[in-house]
Amino acid sequence: MSTTAEQATSIPTGIWGLDPVHSDVGFAVTYSGAGTFRGGFSEFDATLVDGKLQGSARVASIRVDDPQLVGHLQSPDFFDAEQHPELRFTAGSFERTGDEVAIDGELTLRGVTKPVTIAGTVVGPTPDAYGNERIAFDVETTVDRRDFGINWNREVPNAVPALGNDVTITANLALVQA
Repeated sequence: MSTTAEQATSIPTGIWGLDPVHSDVGFAVTYSGAGTFRGGFSEFDATLVDGKLQGSARVASIRVDDPQLVGHLQSPDFFDAEQHPELRFTAGSFERTGDEVAIDGELTLRGVTKPVTIAGTVVGPTPDAYGNERIAFDVETTVDRRDFGINWNREVPNAVPALGNDVTITANLALVQA
């Protein structure tokens, strides 16, 4: 049995599955130089197996506040859902210090795989109200969308691009031990 100090600085072994009700995957990008456009995915999965985190999101499940934009975001201008139906993250290594975590891994988006570091907080493992062990990650990374072949843009009247190049990808994952 591990001590509380060991639990606070390590990533647990075993098999942990996603609790989709208490999880979310999203993205944010600067829009028109004066605001932030946000979206997310309704269908995604994540597992933590013996300290290795993996996750994916179905591009067809993209959700944004303006339903008319869904088709454009799924088109070859952006995610190209027909050719690349999901985005994927696979962890290589973890660094945990208390409730802070940095996870090196690879992000695959539109068929392009690049190394990224996702960072944020981790809580657990800890028991829940039903006797299950849980761990939660609240992490993000920022990538240049052009590195993944997402190049669409347009100049708006104030002579700035409609979209910024930096996209922040967020994952709030609640995992339950199997």
